[in-house]
Parts: sequence; structure tokens; C-alpha cells
Amino acid sequence: QISYSYAIHASGFFVAFFVSLVLTCAGFFIVYRTQMLRWSFHSKNQEIQRKPSQNYKLEHSQFNSGDLFSEDIIMNDQIIDILSFEESGNMLQALEDLEVASLMRADADLEAYRMQICKEVIDMMMKNMVLSHSLFPHVEKRMSSIFKKQFLAMEKEIQEEYERKMVALTAECNLETRKEMEAQHQKARAANEEAEELMKKMNDKPAVEYRSLLDRLHRLQQDRLKRFLLIKQEEYFAKAYRQLAVTQRKELHNIFFTQIRNAAFKGELKLEAAKTLVEDYSKIQGDIEELMDFLQASKKYHLNRIFAYRKCLISKIQLRDSQASALIDVAAIQISSLINKMERAGYLSESHLGLLLDRAEAEINSVKQKLDHDLKQEKQKLRQKLITKRRRDMLQKKEHRKEQLSPGEAFRTTKEITHYLSHWKNILSDHTTEFEELTEKLDSEASEELKELIFSLTQKASEELKRVQYGVFVQELVKLNVPKMFLLEAVEEHKKEMVVKHEQLEREECDKSMAAEELLQLTRQKLSQELETSLLEQKKLRSWEQSVFMQILSSPLSLSEEELLRIRQELHCCFSQVDSSLAWPKIRARTLLQAFEVEQRDMELLKINQNLAMTNKQQHSKMKKTGSRNRNKIDILNKSLQDKIFIYEDLVKDENLNKVS
Repeated sequence: QISYSYAIHASGFFVAFFVSLVLTCAGFFIVYRTQMLRWSFHSKNQEIQRKPSQNYKLEHSQFNSGDLFSEDIIMNDQIIDILSFEESGNMLQALEDLEVASLMRADADLEAYRMQICKEVIDMMMKNMVLSHSLFPHVEKRMSSIFKKQFLAMEKEIQEEYERKMVALTAECNLETRKEMEAQHQKARAANEEAEELMKKMNDKPAVEYRSLLDRLHRLQQDRLKRFLLIKQEEYFAKAYRQLAVTQRKELHNIFFTQIRNAAFKGELKLEAAKTLVEDYSKIQGDIEELMDFLQASKKYHLNRIFAYRKCLISKIQLRDSQASALIDVAAIQISSLINKMERAGYLSESHLGLLLDRAEAEINSVKQKLDHDLKQEKQKLRQKLITKRRRDMLQKKEHRKEQLSPGEAFRTTKEITHYLSHWKNILSDHTTEFEELTEKLDSEASEELKELIFSLTQKASEELKRVQYGVFVQELVKLNVPKMFLLEAVEEHKKEMVVKHEQLEREECDKSMAAEELLQLTRQKLSQELETSLLEQKKLRSWEQSVFMQILSSPLSLSEEELLRIRQELHCCFSQVDSSLAWPKIRARTLLQAFEVEQRDMELLKINQNLAMTNKQQHSKMKKTGSRNRNKIDILNKSLQDKIFIYEDLVKDENLNKVS
């Protein structure tokens, strides 16, 4: 019944094999092109001084056991730490790290949903076969049991393979890190030995400055190397995860088709029933892929909105920090300014001036240290309060989500499978939107409380500095016979300056906050347009996929049912990969940006070293005295180190980002 002659059978098999091979290659090409088209990068690289342990874990994965939602909650706590404790200049970089971690978490969640939907749909289809009298109940029960066992075995095997990959990759990355760091340490040791030799010959200030600059350069080099290796390793892990996810998708299709083939061979499933089942499976798989495309695009859209909003919050926190520092600096400067003004007016001797300035510096430092200490303590208390509230609200959302994700009564007809997929679409879409709204609300509340805390403690410190100026130094100056009226005039002038400065800072903060809000609105409009474009492009791709699918199946080739089944299987395995992960484009862009930075930095450092060698050669021929030559060499080396430090600290310019997009 399968083939009328061995010749036709053989020719049909080879044709089918060739067609499936071509389609598989085409599918991989589509995956590659889709990923390439999606690779974009619009974030500005920031200075990094964070330790690797402070960055997110690379191992977040659907293949890990445990409560994924709890990991989500803990990950969301990190925004509080960024807003509260991260240095102002490192906030955006820390936020980008959190964004990548969130994208990886979202990929894992979506992959888990995909597997759950596919398995439940297969179970529903088998029950539908019993209802349509195409399959005996005892056969359906046996096949469903086999499906469950094989799915469990597949998941166990994928989990084990994931763990093996993680162990191997971790060992490989640790070895690479040790080698690179050891090479860096050797260079640093050689440079330090050279510095020691120079310092033996000279004991003046330039030699001490040289050693200080050298230590600073070495720290920067190590920080940049750690960052480069971290992002490079991030790419390794993301690539390995994607490979396993694709393997799991293909294996699920293979399990389904193998069981249908076996059931048909044993006669448990009639040929027509098997054909109908496979056709329904193909149609439903198309619906599932369309659903996953939508969920992925929606998830990306809402996560991008969350992080665009967080960037806006960070800019406002930075403005408040800047305003606080400016107010404290003005209040501190006024104290020394008052003392210097009295000295210029001839009311203070040099000895009194020095004593008062030293005391003023001590008082100012004391106030600033207390402010730093109070900020740290109060921020820690506020952090606990904010995280407790955040986790409570998130856990409530989790319970609500669990209830919604329970489909309830088993679906009984093919039509209800469509309802089942709609149920998933609506529930997950609503959850994603609600999660964004809740996250934005909690982030906003945290930001406002932090700004209020900074403002309150800054005001206290500013008032304390005023007390020091008016209550301490004015009294001291009066004791030194400075005219009281002259002092009061100076104090009133300072009060007016402080009021003017305060109003100026408030206006600047207001203007910059409005600019940040406008930028946020423009970003959100752009994200909405990108969502529509992305869905349209993916829909066109799926339409083309279905067109190819139907053309192959309706081709006038003498193919057996077995060969048609294998073609379907290959097509499903191929087309299930026509998507891109959420995290991969961002991760790839970070890797390319890091590589670009290293290349640019190496070129600039080479120029500096070449100029240094040329300058040393010229100076050696000109200078005759050893002492003079050593001092000149130190000055040249200091200038060279300063240039190198500037290169390491210099941020990537916006115009260079397009080169790595």
C-alpha cells in the first residue's frame, strides 16, 4: 500500500531527502537572517567598576529547577539596589546588566510556555481522536502514557545536557579568565618593577605621582578586562541555551511523529486517521508559532517600556544627587569664603587665617562624613521597606497569575484547542501588561522615596553647615575683633547667594526632568511602532513559511505516506526555529561593542607608546646630566600614563555605536 515498486520508492525517498535538506538549510538561513536583521544596539556604554559577583547570574534558564517566579521577584529587587547604592556614573551600566538578565529570564519563561502548550495540545488532540471514533480509548490511553513518559525523558535529558554544558562552559571560562588575568598581572608586575627602579633614583613629587598613576591605570585595565571577559562569557552561555531550546523543540516534534508512525505501523491508528491527525497537528503548530511570535514581541515591547522608564528614573535620581552635591558644596565654600574675605579686608593675620581655614576644613569634612553615613544607613532602612512592599505586591500578582494559568476543565473538541490558545494569549498578554504597570508603579514609588530621603538629609547637612558658618565662625571672627556689621553684611550676602543657587538648581532639575519625560514619551512611541513592524514582518515570514509548506506537500512527486510524514517532520523542526531570542540581539551587540572598544583602545595605546619611545629617544640625545634626564623621563612617563588613563576612562562616542549595530 505504501509503494508500487522499489524503483519508485527509492527515487521518491531521495527526492524527499533532497527537498528536506534544502528546506532545512533554508530554515537555518532564515533564522540567521532574522537574527541579523534584529541585531541593534542603541545603549551608551558606561564606566564599569562592578565586580562580577554583583552582575546577574548567567545560568538563569528554563532548564533549571526551582521557582522561576521567585527568581523574577529577586531579580526585580535589583532595581532598588541600583537606585539606592550604585554610583551615579555606573547606574546605566548596571541597569543594562539587569535588562539583559530580564531578557534571558523572559526567554526562559516563553520557552517553558511553549513546551507546556505543545504537550497539552497533543494530549487534547489524542482525546479528540477518541471522540471522533478514530481511536480506541485504550489505545489513546496507552499512547498518551507513552507521550508523557517520553516528554519526561526528553526534559530530563535536556536538563542533564544543560548541566553538562554549564559545567563545561564555566570551566572553560574560568580557565580563560585565569590566563587573561595572569597575563595582565605579569604586565603590571613588570611595570611596577620599572617604577621601583625609577623611584630609587628619585624621591621627589613626580616619582610619587608616577606610581599613583600607574596603580590607577592597572586597576582600570583589570576592570576593563573583567568586563570584556564577562560579556564574552555571557555570549557563550546564551548561545548554548539557544541551542538546547532548539533541540528540545525538534525533539518534541520527533516524539510526536515517531509515535504516530509506530501506531500506524502496528495498525492501532488507521492510515486516514493518522493523516488527519498529522494535518491537524500541522495546522495547530502554525497557530502555536503565531501565538509565540505575538507573545515574544509583546514581552519585548513591555520590557523595553519598563527599562525606558527606569532610565528616566535614573536620570532624575542623578539630577537629585547632583543638586544635593551642589548645595553642600556652596554651603561649604561660603565658610572658607567668609574667612578669606575677612583676611582680604585686613581683619585677620596669616596665622589666624591658617588656623581658621584648617578648622573650617575639619568641620566641613565632619558634616560631609555624617551626611554620607546617614545616607548609607537610611538608604539601607528604606531598601528593606521598599523590597518588603515590592515582594508582597509581586507575590500577590504571582498567586493571581497561577489561578489564571490553570485552564480548568479539559477541552474536548478541536475547536476548543483554538479557544485554549486564545486563553493563553489573553492571559499572558494581560499578565505582561499588568506586570509592567505594577513594576512602573513600584519603581516610581521607590524613586520618589529615595529622592525625598536625599533631599531631606541634604537639607539637614546644609543647615548644619549654615550653623557652623553663623554659629561657630562668625563668633570666632567677632572674638578676633572683626567688625560685627561687616560680618553681618557678608552673612546676609551669603544667604541671598544660597537662595539664588537653590532656585537655580530647582529650575535646572525641573527643566531636565521635563526633558527626560519628553524623551521617555518619544521612546515609547518608537517602541509602539517597532512592535507593529515586528509583528508584521514575522507574520509575512510565517505566511511565506506556510506557502512553502503547502507547495512541498502538494508537489507532483511520487512520495509514499512515510516520506510525506518525514517531510512534515523536517518542516516542523525547521520552521520552529524561525524566531530570535529576546536576549540574544542585546548580548551580541554588547559583545561587538566590547570588541570594538578593545580594538580602538589598542590602536590609541599603540600611538601613545610609539610617541613615548620617540620622545625618550630625542630627550636622551639632548640631556647630558643624569638627574635632569631622570626628572624629564618621569614627567614624560606621567604625561603618557595620564593619556592612557583618559583612553580607558573615555566613553564610547554615540557616532561609534552604529559601527557595531
